[in-house]
This record gives sequence, C-alpha cells and structure tokens, in this order.
Amino acid sequence: MRRLFRFIWQFITIPVRFITWVGFRIKTLFKHGLHNISSFFYDEETDDTPIAESLSTTIENPKALLPHIYALRKHLLRAVLAIAIATALSFLFVHDILSFLAKPMAGGIDELIAIDVTENVGTVMRVTLLSGFTIALPYVIFEIWLFIAPALRVRSRIKGIIAIPVAILLFVGGMAFAFFVMLPTALPFLFNFMGLTTQPRPSSYYNFVTLIMFWIGVTFEFPLVIFLLANLGLIKAKAFASQWKLAIVIIAILAAAITPTVDPVNMGLVMAPMIILYFISIGLAYIAERGRSTKQKEALSNN
Repeated sequence: MRRLFRFIWQFITIPVRFITWVGFRIKTLFKHGLHNISSFFYDEETDDTPIAESLSTTIENPKALLPHIYALRKHLLRAVLAIAIATALSFLFVHDILSFLAKPMAGGIDELIAIDVTENVGTVMRVTLLSGFTIALPYVIFEIWLFIAPALRVRSRIKGIIAIPVAILLFVGGMAFAFFVMLPTALPFLFNFMGLTTQPRPSSYYNFVTLIMFWIGVTFEFPLVIFLLANLGLIKAKAFASQWKLAIVIIAILAAAITPTVDPVNMGLVMAPMIILYFISIGLAYIAERGRSTKQKEALSNN
C-alpha cells in the first residue's frame, strides 16, 4: 500500500519536479555562462610570445597545433551552417529581394528581359547566395573573433568586440550608399549613353548591382582598419598623408578591378567614395596616434 501511495505521489508531482529540474538547469547554464564571460574578459593577461619563438616551438612540436585546428574547424562549421540557414531564408524571399534590387531602374524588375534559357536560374542562385552571405556576415565575423580572441589580451578582446558592430554598420552603410546614391545616378546615364537605349538583362544587371554594393561595402571598412592599425602602432598618419598621390593611383586600379565595365563613369563613381574614405582614414589614424601617445605618457608617469 505504501508503494502505491508513493507511486501516486510521484505521478502527481511529475509537473512540479519537471519545472524544478528545468529551473535548476537554466540556473546552472546561466551561472556557467556568466563565469565564462567573466573569465573571458577579466582573466589574467596573455603572455606575449615572440613570433619566431612560437614558430620554432610549433615546428618542434606539431601536435601543439591540433587543438587550434580542432577549434578552427568548430568555428568554421558553425559559420558555414549560419550561411546555409541564411541562404535558405533568402531563397524563400528571393522574389522580394530581386524586386528591391531592381528599384533603381525606372521600370523596376519588369524592365529586365532574359535571353538565355538558364539565365533566370543562375541569377536567382547568385542573388540568393550573396544575400545569405550578407545576412550571415555578422555571425561569421563573430566566429572569427571567437577563434582569435583567446590569443589576445583582455583589452584587445574588448576592442575587438566593440569593433564588430562598427564594422557591420560600416559595411551596411557602404551598401546603402551604393544602392541609394550611386546606382540611381549611374543607371539612367548608362542606360541612355549617347542616345542608345539599353535593354538590361537579369544576369548583367544583378551582377553589376551586387558587385558594386559588395565592394563599396568592403571599402567602407577601410577607415576602421586604418584606425585599429594606427592604434596598434603599425602605421603612421603622416606616412599616409605624404603618399596620397600613390594612394589615388592604387584606388584607381582597385576601382577598375571592382567595376564590371571599363568606362570612366563607373570608375569615377567607385573612386569618389574611396578617395574620401582615404582622407577620413588619415584623420582617424591621427586621432588613434594621439590616444596611443597619451596612454604611453600616462604609463611612463605611473612607473
């Protein structure tokens, strides 16, 4: 009889015991997560080992690389999985994405006429893959940072986690600039150049638009990269300012490589923001140098 009452009591209290178990697990995971975050940002400073010494140690003991390779594989698998999920989601809304990308044209997506049999399929796949990669890019960058962060000092880790959203905002800002400023200005001129009417094809149009948006987004990252390098003391603002003529030549070469056509209009549209960003980078490098020199003076005075 006692066993029967015990069984009935255990059966009745199943929901309560389940909720208690779930609450305990959540509490444990939360405390474990807080401990990991605390140790990640407030652990002891990482020792700086010279690169030559690290290489010699790795050559003598190649097995020491295995944990890093396993960690890299884990981060890459998660990044690829995120890209796959984002690409699948993009495929569900690919028609809306195609319609949105065609808005800079006067007639929109209805102006596009395919000639090849597989042209529409190839265009859809290209736009879907690029959309998925763009959506998953913040997470991919975060996974890269998670792989690199354990080898950095705590201060560098904090700077890295702050730089990630800034880099994303710059990339999105560059794409928005290309889409809302450059393309509405360039497309009417290109479609009616010399009085010749152009009938755009889906493959050529979306190739042109996505290429311009992607590379302009990448170039908008330049000021952040220069600021971080100047903050580390790897580059000097004075050197950048003195080599501005050479920089313009290099920018022209990069613009010619980025643009799918060789006309000077497209090159000029790509070069203009890149040149402006170059001079902004000089100012940011100067600010970073000032901050770095101030910290060094404070460190010397404290010692």
